[in-house]
Order: sequence, then structure tokens, then C-alpha cells
Amino acid sequence: MTTPALTSRGKGKPVAVVKQGSAAVPIYRGLCRGMPRFTVAFYLNQQRRRLTFGSLDAAKEEARKAALNIQRGVSSDNDLRPQDREALRAVQHMLKPLGLPLVSVVEEYLQCRRKLGEVPLLMAVEDFVTRSRSYEAGITVPRVVDELLLLKKQDGVNEHYLKLLDGNLRQFAKSFPGEITMVTGAMIDGWLRRGAHSMVTRNNWLKRVKELFSFAKRRGYLPKGEATVAEALKRGKQADTDVGIFTPEQMEKLMRAATEDLIPVLAIGGFAGLRGAEIARLNWSAVDLGRKIIELRAGQAKTASRRIVPITDNLASWLAKVERNGPVVPDDGVFLRARRLAKSLGIPWPHNALRHSYISYRIAVVQSAAQVALEAGNSPDIIFKHYRELVTEPEAKEWFAIMPAKGWVPPEPKKPKSMPRRQRKFVDAILG
Repeated sequence: MTTPALTSRGKGKPVAVVKQGSAAVPIYRGLCRGMPRFTVAFYLNQQRRRLTFGSLDAAKEEARKAALNIQRGVSSDNDLRPQDREALRAVQHMLKPLGLPLVSVVEEYLQCRRKLGEVPLLMAVEDFVTRSRSYEAGITVPRVVDELLLLKKQDGVNEHYLKLLDGNLRQFAKSFPGEITMVTGAMIDGWLRRGAHSMVTRNNWLKRVKELFSFAKRRGYLPKGEATVAEALKRGKQADTDVGIFTPEQMEKLMRAATEDLIPVLAIGGFAGLRGAEIARLNWSAVDLGRKIIELRAGQAKTASRRIVPITDNLASWLAKVERNGPVVPDDGVFLRARRLAKSLGIPWPHNALRHSYISYRIAVVQSAAQVALEAGNSPDIIFKHYRELVTEPEAKEWFAIMPAKGWVPPEPKKPKSMPRRQRKFVDAILG
């Protein structure tokens, strides 16, 4: 007797089973060099036999002979005691709904036992079922990116940060378009290391990827109760770099040559120490010349906490020279034009020079790392480590004495042009 061939079978299931009485011999289908092969598997004289044929009919004939021999008792394995025979029949009855031969079940069980060691198989299965039910499988990275960006936009996240997040995560989704559960820590690490990027850039990317995976976990797309593969990755160590600043002479030269659109960026950056991204988010309504403070709301400050920054006398004098309505920075091209101005004057522009200059000169005046840290939105340890004793007190007093000349009027700004893509990336790096 031969069961009908399966038109659609799961992995490891036979294509046919030949039976003679209580004996059953399975036939498996496979490929060898692109050609179908049929394997008959059975036990004879306590040894496993596997015979392969080029056609199903030939395999069935051999399986029929093997089953007949087993049934007749030719195989010593068939010499069972009555209780063993009853146990065999009970097992075969239990396996009948699954359509699996006993030999295949035992083989799979033994493989599991070897891999699990002393861990009980049922415990491993229950753990897998619990874990797999704790999240929704099949969710792709691009889908998670789309959902995260949409949520951030609905929550009113700062436009500049949203643009950076969009750019980074779209690149990540392009590199890994498959299921997010299939992305490994090694894959993320390799993506972070692509190209000759600085450690600061790589750490910023890692921060945004971690945000993506944490969001996926909260949405139920990754197993709950487990750390994500991104969380296990550590930030790279950033090498200490020398703090570059402007001299009072250089800053005065810049301010005197600045057009009206550049004065707020240069003055607020150099005399109040705001970060480029914070200035880009600032509205003139937060600049109170009467009370001499700049109020940074939590959503505007990098540290996501409200900050009050004092307006020095010289900063107030420079800001009084410009129109103060709407956003402080009307377009991102202002930052690029400020650098171009410095270049035209022969003044080098070190990384984050305006903010570094303010902190260096400010601490020389007030002599308090804690106070400057509070004003700059930084930690006292960083202030003390990088800025202490960079400049002298007389130099600091000269810095904060830079004032517009009496009757001085800033030149009219040129009409800004749209920036090419390459320059846009450069500005993003300045604000990043």
C-alpha cells in the first residue's frame, strides 16, 4: 500500500510512505545537480539504510520490498516483545495526524537534544513561543522609519532635527530593507564604519539608530523584555581635540564686516555661546533686550531642558542694530555665508569656533565653571577640562568690549541663493 504523493509538503516530510501491515517506509524527494532524486530510508538489522533512485516508481518498489521484509520479520528490529509492539503502535497512532514517520521524529528530537544540551526541549519551545508572540514579525526597517518620522512630525519635533533624523535613517533603511528582526549588531557596526567618518559622526548615527530600535520595541516590532541589538553597541571613544577660538582682533574684524543678516549668528554665537542648531531654532520673541536674557525652551536646547542665557552689554549693542522679527535665522545659508565672510577676510574658522570662544572668554571673566556650564548648557567637568586657562582675563575683557562704532550701520545683505546639495550637507554638519 502506498500513500499518495504530496503536492505541497513541509520541510522534512516524505513525498510518499509505503506500508505493509504495521511496517511503513518513507520516501524523500531531493535534488542532485538539478535532477530529482528519491531516497528510501529504513532500518534493517539495527542499521539505518538509505537507498537513492532516479524515479519515484523505482523508489516505491524498493520501499515495498523493505516494508514487506520488515513485516515478515526479516529485520531483527521487528522482533519486538508484545509490550514494545504495543508502544510502537501507540506512537505511530500519535504521529498519524502529523503525517510524520517515527524515524524522522526521533532524528529531529535527537538533533534538538544535541543542540540544547541539558535544557529541556519543551522549555526551549515554550520560551520560543512566548518570545515570538511578544512582537509582530515581518515588519521591515523602511516601515519602522516611516512610522517614526511621521510620529516625530506629529509631535512637533524641531524641523532641523527631523531633517537630520530623516537623512540618517533613510540611509539606514536603504542599506537594510528587510525585516528589522533580521538586523544584527555586527551589521549595524559595519554600517557605522562605512567611509572615512569621524567618531563624532559615527556616534551621532548610532544615537539615531538606537532611537529607531527603541521605537520599534515600543511599537511591538521587536521582542519585549530584551535589549535590542542596537542597545548593545557602545559609543566610540572620541579623541580629545584642541579647542580652536577666535582672537578679539579677529572677532572685531568679522563683526565690522558683517551684513545685517550675519550679525545675529555671529553675535549670539560669540557673545552668548549658543550652538548653531540652537540659534537656527531661535525666534526673536525669545530674545529680551530689556531683561537682557535669551530664553531657550526645552525643544530648542540640545540638552532638551529650558535654559536662560544672559545678554552681555556688547551683545545687546550688536542686536540693537538689526531688525528683530520672526526667526533669528531666516535661512540656513546664513551659516555658510558667515564662513565665507571669514575666509574672505583671511580669518580661519576652527570647528565650533564661536561657541568655544564664548566659553573660553566667559570663564576667564566669571571664574566659575559651574556658572558657565549652566549658561552654555554643558557640564562643569567639560568646561573645566577643555576651557580653563585658555585665555587671560585681560583678553576676555577685550572680547566682551567689542562694540559697534557710534553711528555704524551694517551693510545690506545680498539676496541669498538656493544652496546646491553639497553645500546643504555642509550646513547640516555645522548645525548637527
